[in-house]
Amino acid sequence: MKKISWRQAALVASVVPMLALGACSSTGGKAPEAGGGGAAGQAVSTPKIKVAMVTHAGPGDTFWDIVRRGAEEAAAKDNVELLYTSDPEGGRQAQLIEQAINQKVDGIAVTLAKPDALKDALKKATDAGIPVVTLNAGESVSAQLGAFTHFGSDENVAGAAVGTRLAADGVAHPICVIHEQGNVSLEARCAGVKSKVPGSEILYVTGTDMTQVSSTVTAKLQSTAGVDAVIGLGAPFTLTMVKAVESLNMKDTIKVVSFDLNGELNQAIVDNKVLFTVDQQPWLQGYGAIDAIWQNVRGGFTIGGGQPVLTGPAIIDQSNAADVLKFAAEGIR
Repeated sequence: MKKISWRQAALVASVVPMLALGACSSTGGKAPEAGGGGAAGQAVSTPKIKVAMVTHAGPGDTFWDIVRRGAEEAAAKDNVELLYTSDPEGGRQAQLIEQAINQKVDGIAVTLAKPDALKDALKKATDAGIPVVTLNAGESVSAQLGAFTHFGSDENVAGAAVGTRLAADGVAHPICVIHEQGNVSLEARCAGVKSKVPGSEILYVTGTDMTQVSSTVTAKLQSTAGVDAVIGLGAPFTLTMVKAVESLNMKDTIKVVSFDLNGELNQAIVDNKVLFTVDQQPWLQGYGAIDAIWQNVRGGFTIGGGQPVLTGPAIIDQSNAADVLKFAAEGIR
């Protein structure tokens, strides 16, 4: 495994106290054992609460399955009724937030890929006294929109990490493929890459249509001279790009790198079809967001002390992909 960075060390320092608090509490609202009074080593029953998680997940993006698994595991431990909904369109995501408010939820966890579309709905939530946590996207505006903490990766830093690694490998003209136009996190990733590799170029595709992703990437690689790497910003999109590169017999001249992870992408790294990926650890984002709301409702705790809790970036490459693969098989990486 790679030596951890100070950011990863900070994450461990932030998350361990949160998990320790959770370990002293209920697992799915289990009743106290007879004769107990909340003594050390004994489960403590907490009232059931209702929490909504509203994401910008698009159809077929396996990344969000991992986020949801983390949220569901925290909900089971914390005696939380989890209401999970999603929509990639900002206006409809705002409607889902308002729907949650009308359902009188005790907390809302939300992604901020398109923060301007959500600000009015989130103001209604905070005005109603509903605690809000953000995750995955929108770290820079999270506090402004009323969230008490954010779980995710600094996307610009993650992009810069990719750019630094590619520059060290001699890459000068990578194509950074954005699968959702207007998503601030994806734009930040490509901006981070470009800050280290000025010759980077952005290509927009329609992430909800993998056939279009494949044809657009293929056409770009055929028509653009000097491309030496292609960067996918999510595992399913990167795997589609691997096939495009192989179909053009360019695997020896074009490196494929990625953001995010699933089991198939992890295996592609092991098989040397993908050079590396930057994992933001989505399971931890889902788990941390729900657990933080439960801690806040239960005792007024504010995980992170008002600062974002970083869940990445973590580089997965040939040196550690085999170790991570067993966790991907379990659906948590």
